[in-house]
Amino acid sequence: MISSPLACRERPGLVPGVSDALVFRVASANDAPALADFGHRTFRDAYRDVMEPGLLARVLAEQFVPERLRAELEDPAARWIVAEADGKLAGYAYLRAGRVPEVGSAIAPVELARFYVDREWHGRGVARRLMDEVVSHARGLGGRTLWLAVWQRNPRAIAFYRKYGFARIGSCSWEHTPGALEDDLMALDMAESGVPA
Repeated sequence: MISSPLACRERPGLVPGVSDALVFRVASANDAPALADFGHRTFRDAYRDVMEPGLLARVLAEQFVPERLRAELEDPAARWIVAEADGKLAGYAYLRAGRVPEVGSAIAPVELARFYVDREWHGRGVARRLMDEVVSHARGLGGRTLWLAVWQRNPRAIAFYRKYGFARIGSCSWEHTPGALEDDLMALDMAESGVPA
C-alpha cells in the first residue's frame, strides 16, 4: 500500500533565510580578539574528538591568540573574510597570497589557510556563500588557483570542498606533527569555477 504524501509546510521563523541573516566583510586588526575567541572555539569543536588532547591544547595556545591574529590581519598579502549574523560571527576564512603548494604547478596560487563555520550554522548554506566570497577575494589578490590543506581525518570538510569543485592534488604532513598527521592538498581553478568574476 502506498501512503499519501505528508502535507509539509515551513514553520515561519524556525530557520531564518541565510541571505537575510548574513553579512560578509573583510576583517581588520580590531577584530583580532573576537576572531581569536571564535577561532579557538570552532577549531576545538572540529578536532576535539579526533586530535590528541596535548596537541590540540598546543595548537589552540599557539594559533588563536589575539597578538598573532592581529599580525596576520595586518599582513598586506592576506585577507580575512568574516560572515556575521546579527553582529555575531557565523564563520570566517583566512587567505594568503604568495604561498605555493608542495605539489603540482599551481598558477597564481592563493592559499585558503583557514575556513570555519560555527556549528549553529552548519547545513544552512553559510559555507557555500562564504566560499563564494573567498573566491572573489582570492581573485582580488591576483589569484588563479585557490589551494588548501585539509586533514585527512576531516571527512565533512573534504566532502564540502569536493562538492564545491576542489580536486585532490597530493598530500603532505601537517606542520605541527611532521610524518604523523597527513593532510590532503586540494586545489580549485578559479577561472573555471561558477562564481562570477
